Amino acid sequence: MKVLKFGGTSVGTAERIKNVARLIVGRGRNIVVLSAMSGTTNSLVEIADYLYRGNISGAKETIFALESKYTDTVYSLFGKNTFADTALVELRGIFNYLRSFTPESFGPVQEKEILSQGELMSTLLMSLYLRQQGHICDVIPALDYVRIDNNGEPQMAYIAQKLKSLMQRHPEAEVLITQGYICRNENGEVDNLRRGGSDYTASIIAAVIQADEVQIWTDIDGMHNNDPRYVEGTSPVHELHFEEAAELAYFGAKILHPTCVLPAKLHNIPVRLLNTLQPDAEGTLIHTTPATGTIKAVAAKDNITAIKIKSGRMLLAHGFLNKVFETFDKYRTAVDMVATSEVGVSLTIDNEQYLRPIIDELKEFGTVTVDRDMVIICVVGDLEWHNCGFESKVLSALSDIPIRMISYGGSNYNISVLVGKDDKIKALNKLSSALFNG
Repeated sequence: MKVLKFGGTSVGTAERIKNVARLIVGRGRNIVVLSAMSGTTNSLVEIADYLYRGNISGAKETIFALESKYTDTVYSLFGKNTFADTALVELRGIFNYLRSFTPESFGPVQEKEILSQGELMSTLLMSLYLRQQGHICDVIPALDYVRIDNNGEPQMAYIAQKLKSLMQRHPEAEVLITQGYICRNENGEVDNLRRGGSDYTASIIAAVIQADEVQIWTDIDGMHNNDPRYVEGTSPVHELHFEEAAELAYFGAKILHPTCVLPAKLHNIPVRLLNTLQPDAEGTLIHTTPATGTIKAVAAKDNITAIKIKSGRMLLAHGFLNKVFETFDKYRTAVDMVATSEVGVSLTIDNEQYLRPIIDELKEFGTVTVDRDMVIICVVGDLEWHNCGFESKVLSALSDIPIRMISYGGSNYNISVLVGKDDKIKALNKLSSALFNG
């Protein structure tokens, strides 16, 4: 059994829903995880925002616009028949539910209930369309089996027990459909998985049922070896190790969240990235077998801030680094790159929310310099220290680009450099020429 996940753009219109339906039938009995139709979650967030601000009129206008969109989708999907009637009745119930919220009783719990409706609507439409086409399917509600603990972590034993029981209730079903992203917390309240969303749901399901493979379908044919928005002639990477995929995802490859495939990785379940618009394309296979002696891809992470703390009086002083990192820990600010010397340390962050108090405290330890509008460019592949030549090839390609920091050795799979944002596109193209077109 496989787990197939389809993102919001893959089910974003009636035609795309029909296309996904064609992809998921005739493949054996698999579990299909669906995101909300593209644009839906943004509208639901807007509705919640109006309610927080006490603007009930704004909320109802947004609800009306979203309902009109879904009504049009229903008629495009079904025409005018009993399936359309059923869909409209179900959707009307959901939109009336959205209208029932009032600013006086609105809070974080109610907001998550609103945000859950997008996935419920996409699975409703898909299941009805499959039935109209004569296929037997069963919708397994994610809210009936996906549960997180107080730390936001999935309760795997609970999920496994509940899901396996639900899967057995309709053994004749060709396709099992469920919602991504949404879940319940320990208190039984509607909640969500946040990081990685629907991809994370698919990975969790694959882990608990020991699936043969996770397939993540988007509108891109896998991870590319560079950013196609800035570099011409990029191509999909056919295979990646889990660690390589995580590095690329963390440092800018938007197709995948860096932690969402962790359950699949821990259970040694391959993950395949595929394109709904080009279903015959090979895509990218992510698994535990590394390909040695190759550089796979380049990614870039924008909006980086570099901070340098220099202190002669702290020369080789015990506890200097500890004090520096305790400051970032205090303000819950993650650090990406780190470079040290005898008299100081440079590091990068991607969140400036607490930059001012962080700088104020760091000034107790030394002179602080801040560089904004920086970009981390990450080169991923087999970069173990005994492989000669790869590091020099990377740096040679960037010989005429100012480099603020270099990070190497923290991972066997990546070398990262920090450059100014004005040099980003030039750096990406030079690396492509040197690493993939040479």
